Parts: sequence; C-alpha cells; structure tokens
Amino acid sequence: MKNKRTPFRQSSNKSEGAAERRPEDAGPRVGAPSRGRAAAQRDQVPGDAQGAKPAPRRKPAPNTGGRANRGSVARDGRPLAEAKPVRLQKVLAEAGVGSRREMEEWIAAGKVSVNGVVATVGQSVVNSDKVKIGGRLINIRFTGSSRPPRVLMYHKPEGEIVSRDDPDGRPSVFAALPRMRGGRWINVGRLDFNTSGLLLFTTSGELANKLMHPSSELVREYAVRVLGELTLDAQQKLLHGVELEDGRANFGSLHDGGGEGANHWYRVTISEGRNREVRRMFEAVGCTVSRLIRVRYGPFILPPQLKRGMARELKEAEIKMLMRELENMPSAQRKGPEGT
Repeated sequence: MKNKRTPFRQSSNKSEGAAERRPEDAGPRVGAPSRGRAAAQRDQVPGDAQGAKPAPRRKPAPNTGGRANRGSVARDGRPLAEAKPVRLQKVLAEAGVGSRREMEEWIAAGKVSVNGVVATVGQSVVNSDKVKIGGRLINIRFTGSSRPPRVLMYHKPEGEIVSRDDPDGRPSVFAALPRMRGGRWINVGRLDFNTSGLLLFTTSGELANKLMHPSSELVREYAVRVLGELTLDAQQKLLHGVELEDGRANFGSLHDGGGEGANHWYRVTISEGRNREVRRMFEAVGCTVSRLIRVRYGPFILPPQLKRGMARELKEAEIKMLMRELENMPSAQRKGPEGT
C-alpha cells in the first residue's frame, strides 16, 4: 500500500542547502513543523561555521514629533545642512512683516533684537537665531519654500486711506482685505485719499520692494478727468517735462480719452510713484484734475468685473508666471505697450 505524503516530509526536489539559506532572523512560522534535532544543533554552531551573519536591522529614526520640533535634524536623524547667513531686513521682509525699507527703519530705530541683543543695520542671521520685534518672536524660515507669496488686486474707491494708522480716523483699505494668520498684507505703492483704481498687495516684502523699485520701471497708467481745456502746447509740455518742487517730471504717453463740455478724459502713463505726481503735473500747466483712476500697474490691469471695494487674489500659477517675468524681462519690456 502506498504511503500518503505528510506535510512534515520535505519535498525530494529541495536540497538541504536551500533550507540553510532561509533567513535566520525571520523566526518560526506560526503552525510550521519543527526542523528537528539536527537543525537545532546547526543553529548552535558559533562563529563562521554558520557562514555570513545576517545584516543588522536598520535603527529606526527617532520620533522627534514633526519638522517644527526637529530643529536642524532630518527625519532619519541626520543633521541638516546649515543655511547661509542672510541679511536681517530681507528675512523679515520674506516673513511678511513689512517691506525691506520698513525693516531697515525698524532696525535703525532699535525695535528688532537677535538673540536678546539689539540688531544693527546690515546684520545677517541664520536659522538658529531668535529674532524679535517689540518682544514678539518672529517665525523666520530658511527652507526656501517653493510656495510663492500671495498677491492681491484691490479696486480702491475714493475716500479710503492707504495706511493702518490714521489720526483722523478715516476708513483704511486694510479693513476691506481678507484676514490672514501668520503674516500681513503689504501695499505695493500708494494711492491718494481721493484717487481710486488698482492697488496691489502681497505677503512678501521682497516682492513688494521689487515691484516698487525704480529699477523695475513698471509703468503706471491712469485715466484722468480734467476740468478745463488742455491745449496742444500744454500736452507737449507734459510729455517733454514740467518742473515740480521735487524735480522734473514727464508722462511717457498722453492720449485723448474723449468727453463732453468742461470735463475731458485723458489716458497717461508714468514710470514713477511720487506723491500726487499726476495731479501736480496737470496743475503745472493750469489744469485741475477732477477724477483720477489707476487702471494699470506694470503687468497688472484693473479687471472690468472687479468693482470698487472688491479684491481678487491671484492664483498660484499666475504668481509664478509673474515672478518669472520679473526675473527674465529686460527693462524695456517691463514698460509694456504704452497708451493702452
């Protein structure tokens, strides 16, 4: 009678060498038969008689409780590369505290401290430094986050001031902006109390400084309603330059925008942002501006559907495209098509 094969009998086509190659650290399987006395004796042979020892298991990484609590330690326990020192005003601007110029003024006024010592203008910091403003700890980062800063287009109405603190208590543009945590909106330039139109905000002081800096030569375009007649001679003066108390100024372009009676519209472009500059230029040739609307700031155009007092935040893809253009465009192209 033929004997039935039991589960304890090894297959005839497997050699003992195959059984010996089984990983020793795997442990016995649940429900598996005993390997017998001979196998047990082989396990007790010390040293090189068993061949190469199994590789030691990798030591698990310490549980540090998240990136915020790891400091300069990576997830696998290895130290992170130290960041290069960065100017303090640039770090604060990137953190959304304010523009770089504002930060330089605060540092000079002694409002900023680094590791408990009053900071100085031009000082550099690293990621391990503790920076405080007025005793409040500022979260500074050197990780080079790929997320771009936030950018907001706001249609400013007349009767709002571009300031957070006004002694006269007038309405502020910041009251109409979306609230945020861990930062604040920084205005790109200003508009007068009686001027309406496009006003830009961002969370990055570095980007705000780049958009405002004269070297960027970003064109501001305005729709101007003038009381009185603007003669051809006056138009030529505005294009070639008129003398103001703070220096000579001229429009890059001036085009007739139509109108009836004493009120006439013009479209002008300018590459500066001096205080009340457009109004003062028209006053220099004997005309009074009755209404002033900014319709463009560099590549930003006031959307027709954006009503007064409303804001629209740019999408992340739009901001990345803008920053690439600012880096790559020659200054002549930053001006864009004038007179549009």
